[in-house]
Amino acid sequence: MMHISIEDKPRAEDCDFVRNRLHEHNATMVGPDNYAPLAIFVRDDTGSIRGGLLGETFWQWLHISIVWVNESDRGQGLGTRLLALAEEEGIKRGCISAFLDSLSFQAPDFYLKRGYEIWGELKDLPVGHRRIFLQKKLVSGEDRQQV
Repeated sequence: MMHISIEDKPRAEDCDFVRNRLHEHNATMVGPDNYAPLAIFVRDDTGSIRGGLLGETFWQWLHISIVWVNESDRGQGLGTRLLALAEEEGIKRGCISAFLDSLSFQAPDFYLKRGYEIWGELKDLPVGHRRIFLQKKLVSGEDRQQV
């Protein structure tokens, strides 16, 4: 007999088990994802983090999950530099495109100015705001042949 349970605090190994089974299935359909995490940090002279970008690469795509710059350091081009470095690293890893999302009160215009295009959105996530999904080609069609 099987039992189904809702767990507020699941064990990490149980989550990893489910995640790994899905990854194995996906690999049988489209090959390995070549997953690799990506972390880029801006540090001051004391080593304190003043900004950062977190993401990962898989299936020839760069996924940017978080871009953050300390409020007092904004307007100095750090976000632009973080994004450019991530895109450069993605290309080095064989990525053809990048994707990310931004809440409407965060920085969707920042990404639009840097060549990203909106491909979807969820209204009222959170209520009264939008979650905006964006993507950008990193290499042209001709360059894809070489990736």
